Amino acid sequence: MLLPALAMQFFPQGGVNWTGLDFLVMGAMLAGACGLYELGAWLSGNTAYRAGFGLAALAAFLTVWANLAVGMLGSEHDPVNLLFAGVLLVALAGALIAGPQPRGMARAMAATAIAQLLAVGVGLAMGGFEPRELALSALFAVPWLLSAALFGKSARDQARAT
Repeated sequence: MLLPALAMQFFPQGGVNWTGLDFLVMGAMLAGACGLYELGAWLSGNTAYRAGFGLAALAAFLTVWANLAVGMLGSEHDPVNLLFAGVLLVALAGALIAGPQPRGMARAMAATAIAQLLAVGVGLAMGGFEPRELALSALFAVPWLLSAALFGKSARDQARAT
């Protein structure tokens, strides 16, 4: 949070113009992402589980940040970006249903990746978005898939331990 504060001092005409609310929102987002990682670390000592949880928290953080800053598709004010809030709801609901079980978390993160791609598909069907925007938004499915793979590894490690 120090970087935008410094940028505002040294480059006042450079487009960095954060308000107090911007700093408050970013602080809340960082606290949420770090808190999520801490929760994941508390739930399991397995390295793959922790990495999967951390990657999911990072993907959620970046999704919110991108949507608030510039929007995933179109501008930050474009209603299609509400679909990406739905992606985060899929992740949250899936994680709550799965509980701390790595196999369930793997399924939840895979479902979240599919939801990400479906949201991009809706944007593609609507038309009017640049291919670059669609491709970058679709790439956000990658960390969800990697998180699913890490949770899957954790589930296999757990099965071998028993």
